[in-house]
Amino acid sequence: MKRLLSWLTGALVMASLIAGLVLPSSVYADDDLRSKYSGNEIRNIADDKIAARDGKVDLNNSSVRRFQQFPGMYPTMAGKIVLGGPYDSVDDVLSLDLTERQQELFAKYRDNFTVTPPSIALNEGDDRINDGQYR
Repeated sequence: MKRLLSWLTGALVMASLIAGLVLPSSVYADDDLRSKYSGNEIRNIADDKIAARDGKVDLNNSSVRRFQQFPGMYPTMAGKIVLGGPYDSVDDVLSLDLTERQQELFAKYRDNFTVTPPSIALNEGDDRINDGQYR
């Protein structure tokens, strides 16, 4: 039995070595593609959205935690804003069911917000409510 097991193990190792030699090698990108996407030019959707918001909180693509920097907005009002989107303009937030105090808070911080088109990469699932960042 031991001899059979060692024979089978040896055959398996040999088969994998031969398969490694027979199968095609790795594919490499052409030089023109490599030069096109090398260095600082590589950007993803999230990077583009962050650049577009210009240091402001994007109401259509930010998570609830981005509102922590504004006292009184986190978590209740931030949750309403995040769940109430998408917005065409910053003032669309005022059409939500907000108390007078919440409307005053929004007016106070209004210049800190912007609106860009919603992106599926930043709005998929429950990431806007709980983005997994903990203290």
